[in-house]
Amino acid sequence: MDAYTGFAEVYDTFMDNIPYEEWADYIIGILREYGIRDGLVLDLGCGTGTMTELLSESGYDMIGVDYSEEMLEIAMKKKEDSGNDILYLLQDMREFELYGTVRAVVSVCDSVNYITSPEELTEVFRLVNNYLDPEGLFLFDFNTVHKYKDIMGDTTIAENREECSFIWENYYYEKEKINEYDLAVFVKEGELYRKFEETHYQRGYTIEEMKDIVEASGLRFLASYEAFSKEAPDESSERVYVIAQECQKKRK
Repeated sequence: MDAYTGFAEVYDTFMDNIPYEEWADYIIGILREYGIRDGLVLDLGCGTGTMTELLSESGYDMIGVDYSEEMLEIAMKKKEDSGNDILYLLQDMREFELYGTVRAVVSVCDSVNYITSPEELTEVFRLVNNYLDPEGLFLFDFNTVHKYKDIMGDTTIAENREECSFIWENYYYEKEKINEYDLAVFVKEGELYRKFEETHYQRGYTIEEMKDIVEASGLRFLASYEAFSKEAPDESSERVYVIAQECQKKRK
């Protein structure tokens, strides 16, 4: 599991086409549907904190966990600008620790796909289960095998902007269900460009695999949706949202 380093500096620039506000509305709608309108919420794999900030502004007491020091530095700058009371923790999601339980855990932008071992992902979900309040909610999204194999696999994506550019080369390994992507990022500094190179790996999961992993972790699988809808996912789904619930602790 690699952390974003050089790319963190320009991550938000290249993600400016993502409708984060609409995504946040979708997430908040599901949380409220299950009665979670306030309280402690963990953003697992929070990155530069864009979603964490939006959830904080909606009345949740936010904690953000991420493995990339560079991403969290940007998140901290956003926190300083907004004045929102967010706790950020530099931790690997495979062994994260909290000071107590939370009402909900969210993990978006395919963060869980960075866990390329089903056994390790089961352990991540066990930790989520451990840190949830009784009947607390876990809401996460993931990219499917179909997306990596048929949409992204063996493609090259490039974008050229005045202040920075990138080349993103994808290689899909069907047996392992893993997508390797090699990033070359060029950031303008004066008249020259500084080059960063990173390699990342994400594993695609089927809906059936993900349901098995959720249940093996001790969580209760409640529902899965085609992203940003309430429709059931199918073989053509690229991004899927899963709702799971803590079911082992007793309410006081």
